[in-house]
Amino acid sequence: MREIALFVEDYAHQQVVGALVQRIADELGVGVRLEWRSAVHGHGRVVRELARYLRDLAGQDDRSPDLIIAATDANCSGLNERAREIGNPDAPAPMISAVPDPHVERWLLLDGAAFKAVFGRGCDAPDQKCDRDLYKQRLVEAVRATGIVPALGGIEFAQDIVRHMDIERAMRADRSFRRFVEDLRGALQRWRS
Repeated sequence: MREIALFVEDYAHQQVVGALVQRIADELGVGVRLEWRSAVHGHGRVVRELARYLRDLAGQDDRSPDLIIAATDANCSGLNERAREIGNPDAPAPMISAVPDPHVERWLLLDGAAFKAVFGRGCDAPDQKCDRDLYKQRLVEAVRATGIVPALGGIEFAQDIVRHMDIERAMRADRSFRRFVEDLRGALQRWRS
């Protein structure tokens, strides 16, 4: 069983990134245990908690996790800029980033067929706009259009949507999604060899 330490900015990232990690690990036949290190208080908290964690890991002889994943929205700062902010080439364990561009809710709208499998009705493919709450609102609207009132903005259905998602289709539709999936697959495949 491989241990993955995750730093995410909020509950939405925990649900979406956690579901993706588990699904891809299952597809590759790799047993993983997710250890949530930070899942609240936004981007700044992720950066601070991750830096503290990496500093602590470097200063001890204890076993490091097999992989560290840091996830934060691009928030109109750009995929590469955010990835640089949370990346650390000197990390004492392999590390990858998940940087939804611009927001993680967009990832749940990438595959209308997966949405239809969960709700009985598909959703429109999202465009790529930088607007603070646009994708949160689009997710809520898409779920409500199916006759369901989402209690948590639709994020409560993340695991179901990811379970039905055509990962390859979603990768073609979104560069940030593709980057995360490719990096995650690469890390997990190394454990298989």
